[in-house]
Amino acid sequence: MTRSTTDEAAAPPLPSSPKERRRLREAKSLSEEQVAAAVGVTRATVRSWETGRTTPRGRKRALYAQLIAPGPKPRPKRKPKSPPAPPVKGPEVAPVLEVVHEAEATPAPGTAPAPEPAVAHEAAVAPAPKAAPAPEATPAPPPTPVSPPAPASPPAPPEPEPGTPRLSPDEAFDALYAHAAPGLVRQTYLLTGRRSLARESVERAFQLAWHRWPEVAVDRDPVGWVRAAAYEYAMSPWHRLRRVHRHPDAPPTEPARRALFEALLELPPAYRRTLLLYDGVGLDLPETAAETEASTPAAAGRLEVARAAVAERVPELSAASPAEQSELLHDRLGGLARAEHVPSPPPARAVRTGSENKARLWTRAAIAFAALLIGATALTLHTAPTHYEQPLSPPERVGGVPPRGGPQKLTPQDLKLQKSLKEQLAHGPERLVPRIP
Repeated sequence: MTRSTTDEAAAPPLPSSPKERRRLREAKSLSEEQVAAAVGVTRATVRSWETGRTTPRGRKRALYAQLIAPGPKPRPKRKPKSPPAPPVKGPEVAPVLEVVHEAEATPAPGTAPAPEPAVAHEAAVAPAPKAAPAPEATPAPPPTPVSPPAPASPPAPPEPEPGTPRLSPDEAFDALYAHAAPGLVRQTYLLTGRRSLARESVERAFQLAWHRWPEVAVDRDPVGWVRAAAYEYAMSPWHRLRRVHRHPDAPPTEPARRALFEALLELPPAYRRTLLLYDGVGLDLPETAAETEASTPAAAGRLEVARAAVAERVPELSAASPAEQSELLHDRLGGLARAEHVPSPPPARAVRTGSENKARLWTRAAIAFAALLIGATALTLHTAPTHYEQPLSPPERVGGVPPRGGPQKLTPQDLKLQKSLKEQLAHGPERLVPRIP
């Protein structure tokens, strides 16, 4: 998983008493805002750590322990000849792009791999508050209280030291990909139970990250950015329509791992993702809620329901406390991800080339569609009539009209008889004289 055990082992132990944590922080003249900005959390989270409501976890625990750890006694320093630098106003958090460019060089053959960009960023930020004990060496006036950084604009990236090699965007992306891609493939496999889908999801997420590299490079947690993109693609419901990803892969043969694998797949996607982020990856509850787009109480409720469902299949979790359940699930999930044969992700250069080819294809498709739309519009304007002609309606037989009244028109026979009557004298019948027999 992405929890760095090397950093946790190298970090000083964290005091278990919340009051001791607050005392150490105040002894180093650090405010809650400064610690929150350096660790990458909110002020309310730091306050909850110092009141005992929550406990830091993962790499934030290691960085928080480094910040409040009592430093060595300062040695007397010579008075500098040049005027002193202006006082530091607060621990500035450099963008990850500069950290990746400066701190993460490509490892030589036979050397250890480059650290995670977010971890390297935190390690670069952690030593910043240690400059506070410097004024104790000179008995001059007491140090002025450190004010929190202004949240109005992001701090400017630090100037690279002369002689420091500066990585190009391609090299920075390759370093991030080489560090985070194998672990993300295993995490996505636990989330989906499908090896090919896990590999495809991580590849698509990194293609999107390269497409938006200026945004990802300055993100506080670039691995979290890519992880959220991979999880969103892997949990898309449209994959059910694909025959390849319709059914999960075969479960492990070992009974304990098989039970854990089946218990994970029986959980709803949102509950499974919450359990994997909190107990598997090692995120805090507010970070888990933010990545799953839920409120903190809702994330806590999902986590409790998911643990209860998994405890029914894994008897060891039933009698354990919440802290023991978290550690046990972290070990079991990590062992399950490492034991299963998960396909390795493609090379970083192939991912960058695929992202560029896809962007080029979509650009050409958009240009072709715009040209087609413009051509169709021009053809329509050219062939359309300039004026409107009302069409003639077809003839129809009209019924129900009454006949015309008055004398009818004379026929030719009637006209001939009328003419003859006008021309000839009318001779009436002769008088009939009766005869007497």
